[in-house]
Amino acid sequence: MNKKQKNLLIRILTAVVCVILLQLFDRVIPSWVFRLLLYMVPYLIVGHDILRKAWHGIRNGQVFDENFLMTIATIGAIGVGIYNATHGGDDDYLEAVAVMLLYQVGELFQSYAVGKSRKNITELMDIRPDYANVEENGELVRVDPDEVEIGTVIVVQPGEKIPLDGIVEEGSSSLDTAALTGESIPRGVSEGSEVLSGCINLSGLLKIRTTKEYDESTASKILDLVENAASRKSHSENFISRFAKYYTPIVCYAALALAVLPPLILAVIGKPPMTVQWIYRACTFLVISCPCAVVISVPLSFFAGLGGAGNQGILIKGSNFLEAMADVRYVVFDKTGTITKGNFEVSAVHHSPLEDEKLLEYAALIESYSSHPISLSLKTAYGKHLDTERVTDVREIGGHGITGKIDRVEVAAGNERLMKMLGIRYINCHHAGTIVHMAIDGEYAGHIVISDQIKSSSAEAIRELKKAGIEKTVMLTGDTEAAAKAVASEVKIDEYHAGLLPADKVAMVEELLEEKRTKSKLAFIGDGINDAPVLSRADIGVAMGALGSDAAIEAADVVLMDDDPMKLVKAIRISKKCIRIVHQNIAFALGIKILCLILGAFGIANMWAAIISDVGVMILAVLNAMRALFVKKL
Repeated sequence: MNKKQKNLLIRILTAVVCVILLQLFDRVIPSWVFRLLLYMVPYLIVGHDILRKAWHGIRNGQVFDENFLMTIATIGAIGVGIYNATHGGDDDYLEAVAVMLLYQVGELFQSYAVGKSRKNITELMDIRPDYANVEENGELVRVDPDEVEIGTVIVVQPGEKIPLDGIVEEGSSSLDTAALTGESIPRGVSEGSEVLSGCINLSGLLKIRTTKEYDESTASKILDLVENAASRKSHSENFISRFAKYYTPIVCYAALALAVLPPLILAVIGKPPMTVQWIYRACTFLVISCPCAVVISVPLSFFAGLGGAGNQGILIKGSNFLEAMADVRYVVFDKTGTITKGNFEVSAVHHSPLEDEKLLEYAALIESYSSHPISLSLKTAYGKHLDTERVTDVREIGGHGITGKIDRVEVAAGNERLMKMLGIRYINCHHAGTIVHMAIDGEYAGHIVISDQIKSSSAEAIRELKKAGIEKTVMLTGDTEAAAKAVASEVKIDEYHAGLLPADKVAMVEELLEEKRTKSKLAFIGDGINDAPVLSRADIGVAMGALGSDAAIEAADVVLMDDDPMKLVKAIRISKKCIRIVHQNIAFALGIKILCLILGAFGIANMWAAIISDVGVMILAVLNAMRALFVKKL
């Protein structure tokens, strides 16, 4: 509980004590004036800030809000009490105090609930590094991470946060990645390992050469994403904002009409106008009409949903995307690194007139300047030092492969499209996997089969997506027909398309967008490195396990902070739960509100019933909204 909440609680308790004492000594209070002054003490203790906000609203031209409603209603109730006292009736000021008191109880409850959900999001802020250790003259000096340049060697001691992205130059350790991924299992790192800012070094001392400045590091980008998420409002939140804008003035004018018109009509027809009674009903009407439950619970539901998702390693860029996730009916997957692990290994060499090692040498050399996972697998398979000075005239052809010269010998490595483009007759391979065709001096030199493993949770994720209401699953890949068919068959995906260039993937997504029903959404999920165009084109772009990838964080609407495709299932379930809660709160709050307004207008519900129903509905709606935080078992 923060300082503001504690102060409000103290005011509420002080007012309660005052009211109890006034009720105990009610009979000994000498006059209605003294009684009024005594009851004003708890009224002002608990309600002075509401009165001040109402006055500021009036002065600034923003009259119609809940503070104005509470102020007018309670002042009206006090006025009715004074009238009764001066005309021989019962001067009851307790109702006015109770309205302020119970309203503030609701505000305290709501403030605590918002703080609880905000805590889940601000826990992500723990990834913000406070300092970086730089070695100067044999001593460690703490500097601001903003001041550390790319290529600087920083020292991270056990228990410290890694302040910037980089590569481990010296040492080995285990990293706590829970703040980034939501997973509690430590990750081992050693020399050559890539590490991300925001992780906590658990054991050994690490020396890390930075690869990014702080503003471009993972921690900075994630913090920026989280801090800006609340600014992207959902359709439901925008609707509630527009609703409150028109609703509040309407009920104020309706209350004025209720106070003025019936007495006038009664006076015209010759009956007692009962003016005080109708003013009291109007005040009750104002208390009932306060839209707190809806205005508070809807944004809180989304805020809690975003916090719950973030706590599970799912970063959603705004409540508009959280809302859209609930309508996803088509899910389109990239293959490599999404359904499969992306850990490629050379499994065979076929139809080569050269020795296998010689062909692998050519393949590793020509691919030596590429960072693609397939290139890395070729280098690993060759396993020897590569003299890259032997390689010249390298040209990478997107969606095809690489050409160049090795020791002045023309070498080409790529897929079937590259062979066709070069006019080289090649031999098809019927093995499952990625096929790298090789040509040397314009002659076919065989092909290398590279295998990838399917993630253990991919098949389960497809099954669970179907249970979550997904109508169609599609896989798009630039890989061969055989490799795509094998993966699609094993994970039971509905449809697949192989041999696609990046532009072809965008075209396929365009076709699927036209095919789906109007209100349903299409989500594309990829590793975020090569799929930025498709991520941007889909209704919802989901980047998986792509922390540290600028393209992923910029292009995607949702970032899954590890490589588990089950996180997509969880993201959809979180969104569906959140939207159910929002609809429940809107229907419940407005339904009770309309019923109580009718009862109040006819004098059936008094002010006690009004405030209890209003605060009660708000508390129930807030409690229901808080359920969006609890998503661990979804």
